[in-house]
Amino acid sequence: MTEIDLEKENAAITKAYKELLRVSYQSLSDEDKKLIRKAFEVAVEAHKDQRRKSGEAYIFHPIAVAKIVAQEIGLDATSIAAALLHDVVEDNEDYTVETIEELFNPTIAKIVDGLTKISSLQQDKDVSLQAENFRKMLLTLNDDVRVIIIKIADRLHNMLTMDSMRPDKQEKIASETLYIYAPLAHRIGLYNIKTQLEDLGLKYTEPEIYNSILGQLEDSKEEQDLYIETFNNIIKTSLDEENLNYVIKGRPKSIFSIKRKMDKQGVSFDEVYDKFAVRIIYKSQPKDEKFLAWKIYSIVTDHFIPNPIRLRDWISSPKSTGYEALHITVMGPKGRWVEVQIRSERMNEIAEKGYAAHYKYKNADDKEDNLDLWINRLQEALENSSTNAVDFVEQFKLNLYSKEIFVFTPQGDLKSLPKGATPLDFAFSIHTQIGMKTRGVKVNGKLVPLSTELKSGDQVEVITSDNAKPTSNWLNYVSTSRAKSKIKSLLKEEKKQIAEEGKEILRRKLKQLKITLNEKSVNEMVNHFKLKTSLDLFYRVGISTIDSTMLKEYAASRSNALVSFLKNKITRKNTVANPDLDKDEVTDKYDLLVFGKEEEKLDYKIANCCSPIPGDSVFGFITINDGVKVHKKSCPNAVSLQSNYAYRIISAKWIDSSQQEFTAQIKISGIDTVGLLNEITKVISSNMHVNMNGISFQSEDGFVSGKINVIVKNKNMLKKLIDNLKKINGIHKVNRV
Repeated sequence: MTEIDLEKENAAITKAYKELLRVSYQSLSDEDKKLIRKAFEVAVEAHKDQRRKSGEAYIFHPIAVAKIVAQEIGLDATSIAAALLHDVVEDNEDYTVETIEELFNPTIAKIVDGLTKISSLQQDKDVSLQAENFRKMLLTLNDDVRVIIIKIADRLHNMLTMDSMRPDKQEKIASETLYIYAPLAHRIGLYNIKTQLEDLGLKYTEPEIYNSILGQLEDSKEEQDLYIETFNNIIKTSLDEENLNYVIKGRPKSIFSIKRKMDKQGVSFDEVYDKFAVRIIYKSQPKDEKFLAWKIYSIVTDHFIPNPIRLRDWISSPKSTGYEALHITVMGPKGRWVEVQIRSERMNEIAEKGYAAHYKYKNADDKEDNLDLWINRLQEALENSSTNAVDFVEQFKLNLYSKEIFVFTPQGDLKSLPKGATPLDFAFSIHTQIGMKTRGVKVNGKLVPLSTELKSGDQVEVITSDNAKPTSNWLNYVSTSRAKSKIKSLLKEEKKQIAEEGKEILRRKLKQLKITLNEKSVNEMVNHFKLKTSLDLFYRVGISTIDSTMLKEYAASRSNALVSFLKNKITRKNTVANPDLDKDEVTDKYDLLVFGKEEEKLDYKIANCCSPIPGDSVFGFITINDGVKVHKKSCPNAVSLQSNYAYRIISAKWIDSSQQEFTAQIKISGIDTVGLLNEITKVISSNMHVNMNGISFQSEDGFVSGKINVIVKNKNMLKKLIDNLKKINGIHKVNRV
């Protein structure tokens, strides 16, 4: 570069820095400006020899990220300084986290450290590692949520400047953005950034669709502007008569949301009528906000007929993100639906800036701890960090994009839940103990199945029992991450109890075979039955998956001298090489792929684009020629397939075939005696790991016959149950149908 070019570049850098200070949402004190200036100088020095792929000086990137943090998100000076420094430690080995702490303070050092760790994880690896990266990133919420916010700002600027990258790189980053960053921005309440990320994600994952919608929006812009003006003119006179201080803005819907409507409704661009929204923003004293919102609602509906099912009152019940507004959809001129959003200036700021604006009004003096609420709201999703990475990210995502419903407790308290939540989700949201002891639920006074989907306005009553306990089916009945993680944790505990009982059973059975239960024999059996841990072995003995016949086969192979010698060698080798043997856990041996709610076994092919392996989080895609193809949920093509061909998607999951449950029907006949039915149900309930889901009996002239539907894990359990039923006095015949 020539000296003139360098001078021009330096002038542009200085201009960008001054612009950063000018546009800051927060009022910056002299102390704040000194801090930001110092961060700027350190960043300039650290990045002086670096350039981006586009050829411009690298320093423009941290300045742009800091500008997003300052203007669009509205964070404080500490966050702006951290944003300027976010790549310093990663890109310049002369600077460490300790250096940053010495130059600034522990808070900034901590944020920069978090951002450095996240960046160092971003590698082109398989799903498990990618999911692990996301997990680590999300867990930084426990330390300082500003790490995540600055990372979102960083991602937004990278998305805005991706044109010089390779197409495959663009698609990867864009898919990742749609997968985690856009939902995360949505959950935090950064709606503007969420919209930008979604549109940019679509631009690079499905460029043809993006450009088509963009072109059509631009072509119809004049017409749309004229329509909005016509709409506004009709209501302005009435609003003015009430002496309201307001502004009316019209805005088109995002390209991503229009595409989603086209897919959902199966219509073309021209057939999507609500392509824009009108926003009425009014000045108000806090005490009058609600009254004026409904007053404006009344004026709008005097002129236009509202759609009653599209009324959203988020003023009385704000979203969990803090969003407040009144949304109505009315039939506008020319028979077109128009969404009208009614907000006060305060509500609008919160919608634009999230909680940064919240604190401007509620807690303006507190600059360091003013993000605690964010952490508290997202903490629930991060409760169970011990689960595997794929599950963790999927569970977290459950709570990100979900729309909300509002339900009532029997006492009339209002509870917010994600859309799609069930009574079981409600029970766990009240308290874990209530959830785990749920025996039944009443919705609006009527008993309903646990899997019933709740609707806004439902009153939910949970019936508990000390004898009730979760089953694996409960995982299919819940949709919130809290409920899923709690149920999984409780089921794991139950598995450990079964393993303890299985250990004693194994000890007795081995004694009959003249084998002592010790570390050596346990290791031999773990290897013989191709398991991972000793607890796996005990658990499978406890549920009768490993029975006496299989143990006799093990004993026979052990007694063979040659086999014994080889086994010993293998055992010794594995004892050293396999650290999993003594792990205190019951593992899942994923070996069977099942589809749909009924967990059916279907013929399938593994997709070449992502090559999922047992245990990966997957879905099935029904192809035209190749039957069902199985993709990872994080497959680069997943977003495209799920959005374009939702009707051809089928749920799928890997399971442990040894733990699969089956329904069997038992036919019973005998002599009718007092208390016979009670005896039968007692035997079934005392048979461990057997659940009853249907029973019918009839008695005629002293003869009784009936059928019972039971859920068992294997044939051995069923045989044991039938043997125990035959022992009941009066029972003549017991058969499996």
